[in-house]
Amino acid sequence: MTKNHLADVQDLLRLESNAIAQTATRLDAAQVERVVDLIAGCKGKVVILGVGKSGIIGQKIAATMTSTGTAALYLHPSDALHGGLGIVQPDDVVIVLSNSGETDEIVGMLPYLKNRQVAIVAIVGNLNSTLANRADAVLDATVDQEACPLNLAPTTSTTVALAIGDALAMTVMKVKGLTTDEFAVNHPAGRLGKRLTLRVSDLMHRNGENPIIATGSSWVEVVRAISKGGLGAVCVVDPRGRLAGIITDGDLRRAIEHTSQDSLAKLTCDDFMTSQPTVATPELLAFDALRLMEDRPSQISVLPVVDEDQMCVGLIRVHDIVRSGL
Repeated sequence: MTKNHLADVQDLLRLESNAIAQTATRLDAAQVERVVDLIAGCKGKVVILGVGKSGIIGQKIAATMTSTGTAALYLHPSDALHGGLGIVQPDDVVIVLSNSGETDEIVGMLPYLKNRQVAIVAIVGNLNSTLANRADAVLDATVDQEACPLNLAPTTSTTVALAIGDALAMTVMKVKGLTTDEFAVNHPAGRLGKRLTLRVSDLMHRNGENPIIATGSSWVEVVRAISKGGLGAVCVVDPRGRLAGIITDGDLRRAIEHTSQDSLAKLTCDDFMTSQPTVATPELLAFDALRLMEDRPSQISVLPVVDEDQMCVGLIRVHDIVRSGL
């Protein structure tokens, strides 16, 4: 990139950032309060309309609102006029995006929206337009100049509209008091969502998948159980099924190594299992289980899983948690 190109890009970025800054000072306080109250108090959903580039911005605003606790969707005006209008209900709030405020599809929708008695919010670049005059609340998205060299392509105007939409979504999120946990519920595939929602029960290997052995089992039975399970460890249970200990591959190798050949025949799991091991419960967050394994002087790679009666119900490995994306 040449210095001239760099200067052009920098100038255009400044133009758009300055437009956002000007919008922040131009917004009418009463109108902003009205819009925030309408969205925060909406008992239905927020329906966002826009045509062309404004429609694309509308889709993004709808996605942001939905992910931050406000149910929202994008509806194309043309689709609305051919049956899609049925999704708009009296308890909804409609946000209409238009730079000119005179787009045919938008203006054509207004009477039908009024008939449904929904509140209409306009994010518009022309305060003297049909849209602005018929809306219940208006946010001024006027820009002095598009970033386009011809001052034609929607650039600065769409950036300002998007910024207003983001600001509304975040303000309403604050008004509603959305918590980190509630945010995570809407983002289950993200790392934060997984940390706050994914539980040990979602990842653990249950007893049917992972063999368990009884106290008093020979070291040969331990070998068979670990080999069959393929998890590098086996849980040891007492006659009632309660957890008595755990044995890993390493525990087994060290026990055989330090046992004389004459004593090997008498070696049982009780002689080398880890009694009273660190455990997890099915309800424990997987992220907390990971911390149990790692936040200790000597890290471990596996946890037995027990219920409230200390009955062994499974086993979880650090590998299972890491593979989940935490």
